[in-house]
Amino acid sequence: MARHMLTLLDFSEKEVRHMLDLALKLKSGEIEGADKLLEGKSLAMLFEKPSTRTRVSFEVGMTQLGGHGIFIDMRTTQLGRGETIEDTMRTIERYCDVVMARVNRHDDLEKMASVASVPVINGLSEKFHPCQTMADMLTVLEKKGKLDDLKIVFLGDCGFNMFNSTMIGFSKMWSNVVGVCPDKKEYNPNPEILEKAKRQAKGSIKIEHDPAKGVKNADVIHTDTWVSMGQENADQRIKDLKPYQLNAKLLAHAKQEAIVMHCLPAHRGHEITDDVIDGPNSVVFDQAENRLHAQKAIMLYLMKGI
Repeated sequence: MARHMLTLLDFSEKEVRHMLDLALKLKSGEIEGADKLLEGKSLAMLFEKPSTRTRVSFEVGMTQLGGHGIFIDMRTTQLGRGETIEDTMRTIERYCDVVMARVNRHDDLEKMASVASVPVINGLSEKFHPCQTMADMLTVLEKKGKLDDLKIVFLGDCGFNMFNSTMIGFSKMWSNVVGVCPDKKEYNPNPEILEKAKRQAKGSIKIEHDPAKGVKNADVIHTDTWVSMGQENADQRIKDLKPYQLNAKLLAHAKQEAIVMHCLPAHRGHEITDDVIDGPNSVVFDQAENRLHAQKAIMLYLMKGI
């Protein structure tokens, strides 16, 4: 059976640490012959949503490992004419050795994985974004030298994919995760996903509604766009989330050496200000680069057990 990455809930602490170590070695050039490890292999990249970093990093990563990436706009496939996602997957796996998909519904990824004999990787769904969190953990490991016992603050909307994956991944690695969000149901974590994350957590997971209190003594502050692709009620969301803007005043409550992360694209002046994202605490573009290295490690682990 193929191993898939749909959510970090499916991976142990040992496996995550192994992939992060592999990513560091790939990035530093320690692995001899890395450019031939996936020679002759093909990656199908299925996109139902727009993408910059996910598409480019996966395609370049596959090329650097000796393979080939194929971009597929799902709107131009036979899915639009009624073919089932399972039949599409059964066909694509006959041509390709690994599939990465960015989808509107996580259920579609699960359907693909249920019939796939090749690895399926979640390039983003409404529930999880594991590849981004792997890159985030890689970045923190580089900048802080560890993941254990760090205070990781996620600021803004804690009811969607990025906070879900952040709390699952970092807490599994002994970090203490604090979600800081408005005290409204739609911004709080899904109770079922929160409970699953807590069952696996080695560190703590807490929810805080006071921004200054939540950010106090943070080692890492992570934020993301307030209005994700396809979300409605943008004006109300911006109003609700305005007190959670990552600006210089709020950053001052964190540790002086705290690092600032954002998975991009950033809506400057909304969730984060120019002086913070371009400031000395920001590691946003190092974080973006690490998508490449983390995803190369993920593909190698799933495809070859390296």
